[in-house]
Amino acid sequence: MSNQSQLEKLNEEIIQCRKCTRLVAWREEVARVKRKAYADQEYWGKPVPGFGDPNARVVSVGLAPGAHGSNRTGRNFTGDASGAFLYPALYRAGFANQPTATHRADGLALRDLYLTASGRCAPPANKPTPAELDNCQPYLERELDILKPQVIVCLGSIAFARIMRIYSVQDPAWKFGHGALYRMENGTFVLSSYHPSQQNTQTGRLTPAMFDEIWTKAKSLLK
Repeated sequence: MSNQSQLEKLNEEIIQCRKCTRLVAWREEVARVKRKAYADQEYWGKPVPGFGDPNARVVSVGLAPGAHGSNRTGRNFTGDASGAFLYPALYRAGFANQPTATHRADGLALRDLYLTASGRCAPPANKPTPAELDNCQPYLERELDILKPQVIVCLGSIAFARIMRIYSVQDPAWKFGHGALYRMENGTFVLSSYHPSQQNTQTGRLTPAMFDEIWTKAKSLLK
């Protein structure tokens, strides 16, 4: 099977997942009640699958869908402030064909990049539990097995910790930090960035220049 066929099959499984009772209840309540600004829109309200180039050499791993972002639009980093910061950077680096992401049919296409997440359902207060992340981990493992990326970009410490767990990295010297770069025994590079959340971008902890450096570095690491 081609990568595209395998990913499509996997994404069908992800969308149907109901493993975590708390998350199912929350994502569906948010989709039913809605935010006033989006009252006329139909929310996705399901697990959000991965998205991007099925032959990507770079995989970027985030945290989880935003309640009124991806949980509304059904596509990673689409329709919220994090995406409004991420996609312009991807466009500047040549990983995206446009700098905006508003809905699943907006024409956005990723080049040599696949976007996914540690958790697939919007969690209350943006905080999935370790058990909930464990339930999602097999999906991420399968994506990585299909794509076999040369570079993994971890957006945030939780994504970094999840990648360390998947690849059984136990070296205490491998620590999360913005711009931290490591190479695993299989040759795959792991590059870390602060997450493009408003908490980081509005406080100046993560600036556009800092974020651009991450994606320029990711591209330079490709064979």
